[in-house]
Amino acid sequence: MLDDEQRQALLCGVFENYYHVTHPTCTVFDTSRVWSSRLHLIADLFPKAKVICCVRNMPRIIDSIERLVRRNRWELSRIFDFDPAGTAYSRADGLSSRNGMVGFAYNALKQAMHSEESDRLLLLTYETLSRGPAYAMERVYDFVDLPRFTHDFENISFDATEFDARLGTPNLHKVQRAVRAVEPQTLLPPRPMASL
Repeated sequence: MLDDEQRQALLCGVFENYYHVTHPTCTVFDTSRVWSSRLHLIADLFPKAKVICCVRNMPRIIDSIERLVRRNRWELSRIFDFDPAGTAYSRADGLSSRNGMVGFAYNALKQAMHSEESDRLLLLTYETLSRGPAYAMERVYDFVDLPRFTHDFENISFDATEFDARLGTPNLHKVQRAVRAVEPQTLLPPRPMASL
């Protein structure tokens, strides 16, 4: 039998103990798409917390994942339950469904945008970040009220190799070395693009 005060204390304890080991400072960045669906809880647990959501046109996201699937044609991806029989259509439908990787994040974002806590939310578009990274970072620092520092947008390094390997989707989180806007020609057949 737990009351709300105990539940809140338990959740705070989980955060404090988990992040104390990896991030002993007061500022934590976490990349889970789930946070926007829990904005009301975050506001209660951490009154100064902010959520930054990087957003992009949904067909472009799905196209990017399809490109990755095709590059990793010999891997079975956990994103699609390791199903070897998928098609571009079934993958697009699965990603954009209400419980799919993209569809869930989209619905969670809409919920956060229209919540009482929406002032804690910053939407950062792919176009703004990739075409004007210095401007985008200035807006981020303004939003989170943290000290600024100079970024080298020509030499970015991030890769979650182990995490991506567990998903059976190598390079899912790999970031290009230089920040640049990329406008690829779509690989997707017309129907998934039109249905989104």
